[in-house]
Amino acid sequence: MTPRALRVTWVQPEDLVGHELRQAEEDGRDAAGVRARWLAAGGAPAPDRAGASGTPAPPGLRALAEELLDELAALPVPSAPDEPTAWDAIVAACPDWPRVAAGAPRRDDGPPGRTTDRAPAAGPGRGNTSHGPDRPPAGQTTPTPYEPTAPTGRAPRPVAPTGRATPGGQDLPRDRPGGAPAPHRPPTGPVASAPDARPATGSPPERAAPPRLEAALHAAWLGRAAGCLLGKPVEKLPLTGIRALARATGNWPLGDWFTARGLPAELAAAYPWNRRSAGTCLAENIDGMPEDDDLDHPLLALLLLQRHGRDFATADLAALWLDELPAGRTFTAERVAYRNLLCGLEPPLTAVRRNPFREWIGAAIRADVHGWTNPGDPAAAAGQAWRDAVLSHTANGVHSAMFTAAALAAAAGGTVDVHGALTAGLSVVPPRSRLARAVRDGIAAARADADFDRVVDALHSAYGGYHWVHAVPNAALLAAALTHADGDFTGSICKAVSAGLDTDSNGATAGSIAGLLAGSPEALPERWTAPLKNRLATSVAGFDGVGFDTLARLTLKEALRP
Repeated sequence: MTPRALRVTWVQPEDLVGHELRQAEEDGRDAAGVRARWLAAGGAPAPDRAGASGTPAPPGLRALAEELLDELAALPVPSAPDEPTAWDAIVAACPDWPRVAAGAPRRDDGPPGRTTDRAPAAGPGRGNTSHGPDRPPAGQTTPTPYEPTAPTGRAPRPVAPTGRATPGGQDLPRDRPGGAPAPHRPPTGPVASAPDARPATGSPPERAAPPRLEAALHAAWLGRAAGCLLGKPVEKLPLTGIRALARATGNWPLGDWFTARGLPAELAAAYPWNRRSAGTCLAENIDGMPEDDDLDHPLLALLLLQRHGRDFATADLAALWLDELPAGRTFTAERVAYRNLLCGLEPPLTAVRRNPFREWIGAAIRADVHGWTNPGDPAAAAGQAWRDAVLSHTANGVHSAMFTAAALAAAAGGTVDVHGALTAGLSVVPPRSRLARAVRDGIAAARADADFDRVVDALHSAYGGYHWVHAVPNAALLAAALTHADGDFTGSICKAVSAGLDTDSNGATAGSIAGLLAGSPEALPERWTAPLKNRLATSVAGFDGVGFDTLARLTLKEALRP
């Protein structure tokens, strides 16, 4: 009997090349020569929906894949000036960067860059040479500097191979998208002002919470779970399949859980449910909230704040992953970052070394807790989300996390509606970035047409060239769904899921925002909350079977922490 080959998803070099070629096309790099060499050697495009191709590449082709990944990393990125990853460059690019939002506690003597009106100090950004010129690795002729400046007020701590943060806190080398690290040199320029650094002396002031914040957080956790669960069975299905399945069971426009009851056999065969979710996510078999990375990562963010507080470093999150997150529960950019950690790389190199998924949606699904715990303070939420995101993402991938966190922080403040929350989210995203344009396009399309199906079709036409997990098209659909639903909870999650692409992630974020704005679990329709049975399954140690009411109390504690 021939042994079955093990195909670990999201890390095989022969698959990464196809994804990196697609990423190069999206960010404007000229990869025609690399593409020609790859196809001439027998290389294939990236798998369309799966994480790995069916069979391993022969050794020669795999070696070529690794060589081409490094060549692609050396290509200049025309979109870089409009889509920075560095903190100071992002802040400088945002003319509407939020200061102190209405209702937020004002702490002028508190951490720089959080809820003060002081402008951030100058520091190194993408293309800034205040730390000295980069020296490219062998074979690289055009450096593409990537210099995220940690907004913590302290140097990021390197991560040891064991996953424990190493003492000393020495500075980290700079890096390039997908490439090798530059030689280490300590910074010589000014340290960027920190959105979450703590004062060196004195006691931090108490944080005030909007009334009934615990109830709103409870609704946000429930909303995130319900939206994710609604989208799980149709994840990876094309838009035509989602519509056909719902219509065949009398559930279109989408307004309830998907079901296999009464579904014609030929339609079930043409559009099979997500195999990992079919047994736990249909109306007839939901029994509590099953595990999903869209809920695992908020739990990890909660752990991160419990252990390290608001001044956590990116390396703290890296160590937490290695300690608490099973490798098999990571996907796309998170799995590549995890692999890079195990190979001895440190943040921010973990985000860019042979990582074609660095602008996908993964960082956005990790942003909720950063927004929930900064009610009324979008800038602080964006700062925390940035430090989380740069472990695995760059540019639009980071912007999507900051957008989500800022929108949720504004909603948690209790003084804005969903449209104000989206505006707050946009205020922390460079306006010339593709992510910002996608959000604006989604909002405009939803305002212009009362027929949501037509809105979705237009956005799919405009952004159909992107991978279905990329942050940009999903941001467009999410913004459209939230705008069109106008704050209604059922409308928000159903429109987000019915729009297709990354259905469980978009459903989760829509449910989080809409639940938060609803203000309490009682404000959410029982058909969405009762099947959850106040029980969440997870691989994150200590949380399996936890109730959403307990999570709300734990989140409130972090929101009130000075």
